[in-house]
Amino acid sequence: MAENKKDEGNKLYKLKKYSQALPLYTEAIQLQPDNASYYGNRSACYMMLGQYKEALEDAQKSIAIDPAFMKGYIRIAKCYIAFGDFSSAKITLIKVKELDPGNDVADAELKNVDSIIKFNEDADKAYEKKDYRKVVYCMDRVMSLGACSPVNKIKKAECLAYLGRYDEAQNIAIDVLQLDKQNADAIYVRGLCLYYGYSSDNIERAFTHFQLALKLAPDHSKLMEVYKKAKLLKQKKEEGNDAFKASHFKEAYDLYTEALEIDPNNNSMNAKLYFNRATVLSKLGKLKEAVADYTSALKLDEKYLKALTWRAWCYMQLGEYEEAVKDYTQVCKMDKSRKSENEKLLHEAKLELKRSKRKDYYKILGITKSATTDEIKKAYRKRALVHHPDRHASASETERLEQEKRFKEVGEAYGILSDPKKRARYDNGQDLEAMEDMSGTANCGYFTT
Repeated sequence: MAENKKDEGNKLYKLKKYSQALPLYTEAIQLQPDNASYYGNRSACYMMLGQYKEALEDAQKSIAIDPAFMKGYIRIAKCYIAFGDFSSAKITLIKVKELDPGNDVADAELKNVDSIIKFNEDADKAYEKKDYRKVVYCMDRVMSLGACSPVNKIKKAECLAYLGRYDEAQNIAIDVLQLDKQNADAIYVRGLCLYYGYSSDNIERAFTHFQLALKLAPDHSKLMEVYKKAKLLKQKKEEGNDAFKASHFKEAYDLYTEALEIDPNNNSMNAKLYFNRATVLSKLGKLKEAVADYTSALKLDEKYLKALTWRAWCYMQLGEYEEAVKDYTQVCKMDKSRKSENEKLLHEAKLELKRSKRKDYYKILGITKSATTDEIKKAYRKRALVHHPDRHASASETERLEQEKRFKEVGEAYGILSDPKKRARYDNGQDLEAMEDMSGTANCGYFTT
């Protein structure tokens, strides 16, 4: 009867239905509690379920019943490896070699232990250097060799969070918490994902996780450091926003600058801080500096639509129309919800770019765009006299040709600006391309996030 239960369990085990196989092995043990192999089978099943504590207990029971049961020793060693207790694992494997000198499995596991120790050392060095990708690689190798302890899983998850791979990190933390709901490190990693994957609602949820983890592990140094940074960062950002709303722009600039120095790892939050500081700079009329901050925000978050839109606006004010066209083109691709408004902004940028490359008739005559008809006539006469060919008859050929060119431009400018219809078409850009009435442009509005 006991053997039948074991056989049924084995069939399910081979099908990887470990949860279903487990109670069958338990029934076999209850029917024949002095059979070492039954404990061995259940130990293997527990291992596949990630329940190494129970697996170790069963493996130890199996060798207590039969001190020559080699599979029991191997499973004990593997459990120790999973726990990260490499000293105990080595002692157990050496015991196997003493009992069975030709045991190849023990030889292989001893090599695995040495490899795991080396990868752990490499991971620790990489962590100190903040080389999180290498840590993830080392932990993957370690776990592939059987060291699947929660410590190693959490080490990988923490580094995944620092690399911005939040979903992967969250999944690992959740897996650990399914086996140990009080695992402070796993709760810390979940908070880390919420903090670095910042949004307006996630920051408060991150604080909840940090507070819970600190109750479980009050001396958790990394957690305390991150929590302290997170609170200070939130505080400085909010103070900056309050200063901005009160039109205290210099104070707001200083507060956002302080906030940017708190946690260089928080790309999501820092992108918003750069955006807010850029908005302050644009209010202060420092448009080139604003462009630099909007660019910094976009480097941290390339999909940051508001930063892209406002950088384009700054480029327009600075007369850097080619850059404005590039940005507004990207805005149109990214934001379909404001298609009409964005296309107007892009159209205007393209029009200004063309205007910037054509002759400036107002500049040629030395007048403003608001000049009256009489002012245009006076300016024409004055400029025509200055550049008239008769006045430069004795000049060098190069100079004479240059003055003739300018004289023609003066006549061309007067021909356009003295005719009200032609002037209107020139002012409206209708001389550049046929276009519909473009009265008004989209108003982005100032805002902070």
